[in-house]
Amino acid sequence: MTALAQEVGAVNVSQGFPDFNPPEALVSAVSQAMIDGFNQYAPMPGLLSLREVVASKYHHLLSCHVDPETEVTITPGGTAAIFTALAALVGPGDRVMIFDPAYDSYAPSVITLGGTVVRLPLNAPSYLPDWQRVKEMITPDTKAVIINNPHNPSGAVWSADDVATLGAICDNVGCYVIADEVYDLITFEKPHVSVLSEPLLRNRSFVISSFGKLIHATGWKVGACVASAELTKEFRKVHQFINFSVNTPAQQGLATFLQSLQSLTDLAPFLNKKRMILEESLHGSLWKRRVCYGTYFQLIDYADFWDGTDVDLARLLTTKYGVATIPLSPFTNDEQRDTALRVCFAKQDHIIRLAGERLAQASLELGSQKV
Repeated sequence: MTALAQEVGAVNVSQGFPDFNPPEALVSAVSQAMIDGFNQYAPMPGLLSLREVVASKYHHLLSCHVDPETEVTITPGGTAAIFTALAALVGPGDRVMIFDPAYDSYAPSVITLGGTVVRLPLNAPSYLPDWQRVKEMITPDTKAVIINNPHNPSGAVWSADDVATLGAICDNVGCYVIADEVYDLITFEKPHVSVLSEPLLRNRSFVISSFGKLIHATGWKVGACVASAELTKEFRKVHQFINFSVNTPAQQGLATFLQSLQSLTDLAPFLNKKRMILEESLHGSLWKRRVCYGTYFQLIDYADFWDGTDVDLARLLTTKYGVATIPLSPFTNDEQRDTALRVCFAKQDHIIRLAGERLAQASLELGSQKV
C-alpha cells in the first residue's frame, strides 16, 4: 500500500511508522556516541547501560522486576526477537497458536522452523480471546502461544483477568508464551498488563519490546527480549548466531537519552491527541470507529457503504480518493473476513486531518452510490 501511495501521490496512513523525526536530543546522543568511539561490536547481549534502561522501564512503569544482566537481550528490532524466541523453542511438528488477525511475521516464522500454526480468530468488536476455545484448542503438543498485547491491528488491550487466564491455561499444559508487547506504553483508557506481572507466566514467557515504537525511529531496528534467566540462555544461544550484535551507537544513544524515562511517559498522551484528531476528522461520515485502547492504529468499519472486499476498497481509496490505508485480510487466514480497514495515526497532525477528510468524503460518496 505504501508503494501504491507513492505511485499515485496519496496521503499515506497505511504502514505503521511515524512520518516525523525522533527527538533532536536523541539524534544528538547517537551522533555523540559515534564521535565518542561506540562504533565496533557491542557485547552479544547488548550494552549493559541499555539493558539497565529496559529493566528500569519494567520496574518503574510496569511494576515488574527484571535483572538486566541475565534477563534482557538487545535485538535488531521486535520481529527478529520474535523469530529468535521461536527458534529457541520450536522444532518440526510443534504446534504454535496465534490469534487472528495477527502480525504477518508470526505464521511464516513458525512454518520456517517446521512448526504447525494453529489459528484462533479474534472477533470484532472486542478482538479478545474466547478462552473456552483456547482451552479446547491447546493440547500437550502445543509448544507456544504467540500473543500481541496491545494488539496490532485492532488496538485491543488485555485485562489482568485475560493475562491470568492465559497463565492458568499455559501452566496446565506446560507451553510457553511469546508476548509481542511492542506497544506496551501506548495505551488509552485501559492500562497495559504485561505477562511478566503474572506469576504463572513469568518463567515461561519471552516478552518482546521495540524502541522504534517508543522513540519514533522504526528504521533504527533496536528491540529487546525479556525472559527468565533460564529462557534467556536459550534465547542467546540462537541470538549469537543470527544477530550476534546490534547497532552500537544507537544502543549507546538510546541508553543516554532514556535515562529519565520521561519521553516514554509522554508517549501515550502525545499519540492520544492524534487519535482524537482522526476521530474528529471522521465525524459525520459513514465510517464506524472500532474501540482503540492501545497502539497507534485505528480500525474503521466500512459495512454501511461498501459490499466488496477490503483489498478492493483500500486500492480504490488510494487511487481515487488519495488516501492509503491497510486492509485486514492479510492479517488473517483466508476464511476470516472483517469489514474494517486499519489507519495509522502516528503521523503529523495535518496529515491525519487530510486523511480523515478524504476518508469521510469517500464514505459519503460511496454510500450514496450504494443507496
